[in-house]
Amino acid sequence: MKGFNNLLMSRFGPAITGGVVGALAALLVYFGNPGNMGICVACFTRDIAGALGLHRAGVVQYLRPEIPGFILGAFLAAFLAKEYRPRSGSSPIVRFFLGFFAMIGALIFLGCPWRAYARLAGGDWNALAGIGGLIVGIGIGIVFLWRGFSLGKADKSPKWAGAVMPLAALALLALLFFRPLFGPEGTGPVFFSKSGPGAAVAPVAISLAAGLLIGWMAQKSRFCTVGAIRDLIMVKDAHLFNGVAAFLVVAFAVNYLLGQFKPGFESQPVAHTNQLWNFLGMVLSGLAFTLAGGCPGRQVIMSGEG
Repeated sequence: MKGFNNLLMSRFGPAITGGVVGALAALLVYFGNPGNMGICVACFTRDIAGALGLHRAGVVQYLRPEIPGFILGAFLAAFLAKEYRPRSGSSPIVRFFLGFFAMIGALIFLGCPWRAYARLAGGDWNALAGIGGLIVGIGIGIVFLWRGFSLGKADKSPKWAGAVMPLAALALLALLFFRPLFGPEGTGPVFFSKSGPGAAVAPVAISLAAGLLIGWMAQKSRFCTVGAIRDLIMVKDAHLFNGVAAFLVVAFAVNYLLGQFKPGFESQPVAHTNQLWNFLGMVLSGLAFTLAGGCPGRQVIMSGEG
């Protein structure tokens, strides 16, 4: 295990992690997740919000176990390596609104950066407009960074504070497994879609195992799809970008082998063909994620490590 962790922390780490994430993104579609949405941090967070009744769009409500898996995998990786260092206090209101607008942009496009690449690897050419917008948004964010934008330095927090997200992840898994029903009609507090993307789910054990593995690997390798483009532009460093390239290549290969590669613009799963909004949505997301310090996957991983 130590040798594997050292490999993930080497310059090969992001590429290895990206390849694994790409393979799992395609495999989770094969096992039941929505088309070209084996993994999507933004969409899965939306589904969880719906399952908790925070929105009532009935077709996107499910407690996706991949997200708790990311958090717990990252927590275990950090804790066992004595890298668990809770921190907070750096511009929380600004971070909140960056996350707010990043999610709006991602859901306009219908996918986070991870899903943008997964869609492209599955043959959805609409993703090209989104990826173009993502690059432009990151470029705008870089201008802000060059001009001195900073969220400030995070301060050390009590260990219990860093445990909030892992405990929340465990609570979500408990709700998923036990599915309690309260109220006079036996509805809630957990809601599950009976049709639409929220009803397309891989087996819980497979989804959770994939989430734990990705969380562990991404914590070690610092895999980040926004940081990859940021570093490539700012400092000409392709270290993280190798992870994006590996993601695309492996996801395409697995999709092709499984018969899931279906090229075209029309009739793509959980997608639309309004290229202007695909582009603009990801411009907004790319800008917000850059200013926040990483893609949504990276943000979830960091929440797990404290």
